[in-house]
Amino acid sequence: MNAVKRSRTTRAAAGVSAMVLLLLTGCDVPGVYRPARPASGGPFTFYVSPDGDDENDGMSPEKPWRTLDHANTAKFRPGDRLRLKGGERFRGTVTLEEGEAGSAARPVVIESYGPGRATIAPRGTSGITVHDTAGVEIRNIALVGDRMALREGVGIAFRATRPGKRRLAHVRIANVEARGFQNGISVGADGDAVTGYSDVRISDVSVHHNLEAGLAFYGPEFEADNPVYAHSGLRIERVTAASNTGDPASHKRNTGSGITLGSVRDAKVLRSVAHDNGARSSPDADEGPEGIWVYDSTAVVLENNRSYRNRTGSRVDGGGFGLDNNVSHSVMQYNLAYGNDGPGFLVYSGQATGAHRDNVVRFNMSWDDARKLPEYGGIVAYGSRMKNLDIYNNTVVMRTRDLSSAQTAGDRPPALRLRDGMSGVSVHDNILATDGGPLIEAESSYLPGTHQLRGNVYHSMGPWSLTWGSRRFGDLADWRTASGQELLDGEPTGTGVDPCLRAMTVPVTDPAGAENLVPRCEDDASVSMGPQASGADAGPVDYFGNRLPNALRPGAAQ
Repeated sequence: MNAVKRSRTTRAAAGVSAMVLLLLTGCDVPGVYRPARPASGGPFTFYVSPDGDDENDGMSPEKPWRTLDHANTAKFRPGDRLRLKGGERFRGTVTLEEGEAGSAARPVVIESYGPGRATIAPRGTSGITVHDTAGVEIRNIALVGDRMALREGVGIAFRATRPGKRRLAHVRIANVEARGFQNGISVGADGDAVTGYSDVRISDVSVHHNLEAGLAFYGPEFEADNPVYAHSGLRIERVTAASNTGDPASHKRNTGSGITLGSVRDAKVLRSVAHDNGARSSPDADEGPEGIWVYDSTAVVLENNRSYRNRTGSRVDGGGFGLDNNVSHSVMQYNLAYGNDGPGFLVYSGQATGAHRDNVVRFNMSWDDARKLPEYGGIVAYGSRMKNLDIYNNTVVMRTRDLSSAQTAGDRPPALRLRDGMSGVSVHDNILATDGGPLIEAESSYLPGTHQLRGNVYHSMGPWSLTWGSRRFGDLADWRTASGQELLDGEPTGTGVDPCLRAMTVPVTDPAGAENLVPRCEDDASVSMGPQASGADAGPVDYFGNRLPNALRPGAAQ
């Protein structure tokens, strides 16, 4: 189990080093000469087309500029637009520096015009770089990197490097594709005294076939005594992060994640998908990739997302969703994870800061996760000085039919794994189902004062198995008596009843998805104690968006 205890660093998680950042986003060039902008008036709309001429004024589709190099000579002001001809491919990059760009009311816009989407294809560098400025909207653009850009470029890079407490406000990225870069999109603050971006909206974006990450936010090193979050007010919606492979030569940090949020406050990731990431991440790395995960952040919500078939090249990570080091007051809810190498849902703290606290994992579904790494499980929680974790109304199905008959239950991934380092843990009203593998693997014999389990369904299609510290139990009643768990006012709670899930017998397929994890029993006697008795706020709806009844059933579907 020591293999899964790894520590993360913010620089590693972002997938970039200080040296590489210069390559990613371009260096400042003193004294850049920008003669192209008209002397007065504005805002202006500038057009670029392969049929144009850089001697034109660029201010109409009939007289466009020809190259991005020439467009970069214009100093953009609030309300300006740079339009690239749809369906055409443009060599070069677009760079906005400090003193350019706009505001929320009058943003600078980079977009396509005419039918189709314009493609920016840089040579060995980033596609669009926004440096120490904001008030920028990028939409309906494709960015495609070459072999060198895969190592040294970002599709779209927002980079803050100037010290200050005021965040750069208003970023919009919509209907964009980024592939073939080190990172598809990155938003970062580089430096301990640097504040990043606020009011960020990224929607309807595809980031795929990049090397280190599809979408990454990063900031300064986290200090628990004085936490500072570089970015605030993020909304990430309908983003697809797929086949971001990871770097087989990167042994000292994690690469190959789909969506990574670091150093953020007040963020939501909604209706997004991460799949087939991390397949080529380093086999020797101490840290691995995840589909969608968060670190060094607070008040983050991961909601209504799917994360599946994510991989790891090593013996760590490769999971669907994660709340990693120094995450607080955050929620994972209404998400579906399946077929990942690692855990469906991971809550972890490898740093003894006490900053990982007050998090919730609820109304999620995990189906056949930990396919490569049985030392994880469907839901996994552990960490140094982790406090106040609620895990409730989730549905977890773990099947191990493809394992050899020689393997024992101890070799199989459990539905739920609990390890040391936590306190204030509540696990209630979940459906935990296996085909003979362990239902729970608990590292120690946790007492109800630190870990409280109530009202869960523990169903096995094979031998009933649960490990609690040094003891293995084959019966719910025996475990209840020995552990003091699954009791409320001295009365037994929890059940081993069959929840009648089709997911126990049918293949995992994308179209069927969560419907196979809905209980089908006509006579369902497994009604839970409800949110008031458990002391938890169950929220307004279940996994499918149905309003919650007064008396809840275990699991994510009501």
